[in-house]
Amino acid sequence: MDETELILICLVAVALLAIVARKIGVPYPILLTIGGVVLALIPGLPAIHLEPKLVFNLFLPPLLYPAAIFTSWRDFRLNLRSILPMAIVLVLLTMTVTAYLFHGLVGLPLAVGFVFGAIVSPPDAVAALAVTQNLRVPRKIIVILEGESLINDATSFISFRFAVAAVMIGTFSLAQASLRFLFVAAGGICVGLAVGWLVVQLQKRLDNPPVQTLFSLLTPYVAYFSGENLHVSGILAVVIAGIYIGWRAPRILSGRMRLQAFPVWEMVTFILNGILFMLIGLQLPQVIHALAPGTVTRAAWLAIVFVAVIVLVRFVWVFGATYLPRLLSPTFRRKNPAPWQQTALIAWTGLRGADSLAGALAIPLVLANGQPFPGRDLILLLTFCVIFATLVLQGLTLAPLVRLLKIKDDRVTEKEERLARLKANEAALARLEEIASSKRARPKTVERLRSEYEDRIRQLRSEVPDEESVRRLFSEDFEDLAREVLQTERDAVIQLRNEEAINDQALRRIQRDIDLAEARLRRPVRKSR
Repeated sequence: MDETELILICLVAVALLAIVARKIGVPYPILLTIGGVVLALIPGLPAIHLEPKLVFNLFLPPLLYPAAIFTSWRDFRLNLRSILPMAIVLVLLTMTVTAYLFHGLVGLPLAVGFVFGAIVSPPDAVAALAVTQNLRVPRKIIVILEGESLINDATSFISFRFAVAAVMIGTFSLAQASLRFLFVAAGGICVGLAVGWLVVQLQKRLDNPPVQTLFSLLTPYVAYFSGENLHVSGILAVVIAGIYIGWRAPRILSGRMRLQAFPVWEMVTFILNGILFMLIGLQLPQVIHALAPGTVTRAAWLAIVFVAVIVLVRFVWVFGATYLPRLLSPTFRRKNPAPWQQTALIAWTGLRGADSLAGALAIPLVLANGQPFPGRDLILLLTFCVIFATLVLQGLTLAPLVRLLKIKDDRVTEKEERLARLKANEAALARLEEIASSKRARPKTVERLRSEYEDRIRQLRSEVPDEESVRRLFSEDFEDLAREVLQTERDAVIQLRNEEAINDQALRRIQRDIDLAEARLRRPVRKSR
């Protein structure tokens, strides 16, 4: 069996495990990581060498980009006070504590400890989005976790480069590193805004969905490589470009473009996510075999210590940063309540993922003097243990923890959606009445549209605004009846094709119209960005 066959097996396993994950209600990255480990233990399978450049260049840009695209700029901006300290200060604090602990326990130089600390300090955006997307918790929690995981990669990878450079050349200047950090971050923001602006100008001048979809797939790579070639943060450039384009997209993209591009992105992110988390598990045997005999047991104990410290640092920071300002300012406490249950959930959700593994694999094999990089294999194993512990153990406990803490979804999005649908339908009905009074349309046509909009408005104004009524464009009995007759249409058209009364091209055209009509009856499930 060669590597190509193994990749195909991984894809089949991804599909099957995703089905199982949905059936049992477990986030699929957790099962995929476990599946990768199980698959790697099967004898006779070829070893897959996961190159760090492949992860950075191929996987991370298109996985971060849709997450940024679907980020609510309003919510992100309103929660910056919580997001930025976690994405910057908490990452640097975790890195520093981990570095000194690594130096003390392992005995390697402090600079090597900072390399390890920079690798394991940031929660992973892809893992956080995949694991938290189905949690029924207040919207603010999801916004904070998503915002933190989008920004913290830039902090950790910039720090990682400085730490590796310090090990390679043996010197380190805090002043130079701080200035360089600011330059790289600011440069990444500028590149992201520039790429976002150029893409918006291009997309709004096009009306060709296949070409526009291709450009949208290339956009994260353009942002990433532009940033890297200018020696600034390519990851931050991808995130900023995604947020900027996501804000402008509703105005510049046509309905045909959205209908075609969203399913493409959904499939791309699912496949890349699946392969990436499977490959994390497949790395374990290679990491273990690279270590000296007898090192694995000691590494396991070290991993337990590091995971405990990383979790503890996050808890101390999150609770301290949340409640210390509220203790000092009664006014701030009154205007910004922070239930301890929600704070505890945010503190517990610090999942590491592929970003950390990519950083560990990116450690050079040798130093500038030709000597092996100190502790590289140990760092690889410890990194994998931290990923596995946080992603699998913490990830599996999130849903039970939400139930235990009795955290309820505030349904902010559903309420705002209900109001927006009502306002939009009322505006459309008012416009329809203007058209009717100007005699621009036939009365029968106007009446047909009027009855449809009036039915929607009645449903949206219903006195029981439960979740199901919010999600529906029409009344429930209307939707049930519409689905039944649409299925009858499908059956009739297929029967005509089978009888060779029409050709397959005519069948596909009619089926597309029926599918679009059915799609209007339900809100599409929004996947990971």
